[in-house]
Amino acid sequence: MVDGVSHHLRKTWKRPKDNLPTEYRRERMSQWRREPVFQRIAKPTRIDAARRVGYKAKQGVTVIRTRIRRGGLRKSKINAKRKPSKMGMRKITMAKSTQRLAEERVGKKYPNMEVLNSYWVGQDGKNKFFEVILVDPHHPSIKSDKHLGWITGSSHRGRAHRGKTSAGKRGRGLHNKGKGAEKLRPSLAANLNRGK
Repeated sequence: MVDGVSHHLRKTWKRPKDNLPTEYRRERMSQWRREPVFQRIAKPTRIDAARRVGYKAKQGVTVIRTRIRRGGLRKSKINAKRKPSKMGMRKITMAKSTQRLAEERVGKKYPNMEVLNSYWVGQDGKNKFFEVILVDPHHPSIKSDKHLGWITGSSHRGRAHRGKTSAGKRGRGLHNKGKGAEKLRPSLAANLNRGK
């Protein structure tokens, strides 16, 4: 892809509300809501984002669009004797981002594939939509690929469930090295399971 086109796509998706027509976005969300939760698609919606996180248009690589609920978990008020601070009225956010949850669910749905990465493609009032890139580690074209061949190793099995994707590393605090990440390394279980 020409750099100028890629830059234009990235700029468009940086602020989709400003750059994409409202009717187009609304119609697309309406169509995506009618699809199954896990929808296999022929090619990525955001080709620039897909390539940035490792997508290649070749055999053994698949893209799945999925949707997941928006917002944090909220507890309803308990009308029994409680301290006001323990009534559960505050917003409770899980330790995992919705992107990580989407990756894990797709990984569970397709157990013979490995989750390479994912990226955001849209959201409405109730859902967020992500496209998840899956790689078949047993496919000959993947095994012989110098950029994707590493995923065939047994140490990468179930990587979405172990916080090994980009979103997973972000959630574990490993996206930046140095101060603040000392107790999170080298793994999720390190230092009294403080890696979430």
